Amino acid sequence: MKDNFSNSSDKYAKFRPTYPQTIFEFLYPLLREKNRAWDCGTGNGQIALELSKEFDRVEATDISRSQLNHAFQEKNIQYSQQPAEKTNFESNSFDLITVGQAVHWFDIELFNQEVKRVGKQNSIIALIGYELAYITPEIDEVILHFYKKIIGPYWDAERKHLEQRYESIPFPFKELETPAITNIKLWKLEHLIGYLNTWSSVKHFIKAQGYNPIDEISKDLKLAWGTTEIRKVNFPIIFRVGRIK
Repeated sequence: MKDNFSNSSDKYAKFRPTYPQTIFEFLYPLLREKNRAWDCGTGNGQIALELSKEFDRVEATDISRSQLNHAFQEKNIQYSQQPAEKTNFESNSFDLITVGQAVHWFDIELFNQEVKRVGKQNSIIALIGYELAYITPEIDEVILHFYKKIIGPYWDAERKHLEQRYESIPFPFKELETPAITNIKLWKLEHLIGYLNTWSSVKHFIKAQGYNPIDEISKDLKLAWGTTEIRKVNFPIIFRVGRIK
């Protein structure tokens, strides 16, 4: 599993969008029990924090110690530095397993084997992600040009799984139909720029070229944003859910 986020974990915690309640409102009625959940690739613990409100215990894992150091803390969340593909959890341990914006970095075949091992009978696996945001046609044009033309060559190959809405990822579970969900945030321009700076491709560009590529679009982005202080930022949610065993 690649670690593209340890060197910006503080920005990740500050600028990455949290997940909408609609996701959890869909998942919880599917569960027989809410004793233990595993949030895999937890990052700064956004999903783990939500799960902690309902579950007796949440295990939250990530390969990045830096990300875990910036994670949200609750008494019933246990953070540990472990790979997704091989954990120290007992078999048949979890009622729910979640992965937020991370499964495309895993060795998916090994991860699926681990899910089958640690998930209880009829437990739930949920893969969650989000697509490129849309705001206004003018802003979207600037961001899409940036995404494809400026930093396009610097995306990791795994990015294709997000672009394909995780449909290209093997999912050997009894898949359930999920609702269409759009995550809506109200952001200032500064927050959008902070979010763009968390993109792995931006960091790859900086390492290769020696400057921040966002500098190339800052003027156009500010012009497209206009005088409106706060705008609605829409993230279409990627959501695959299945029953284990």
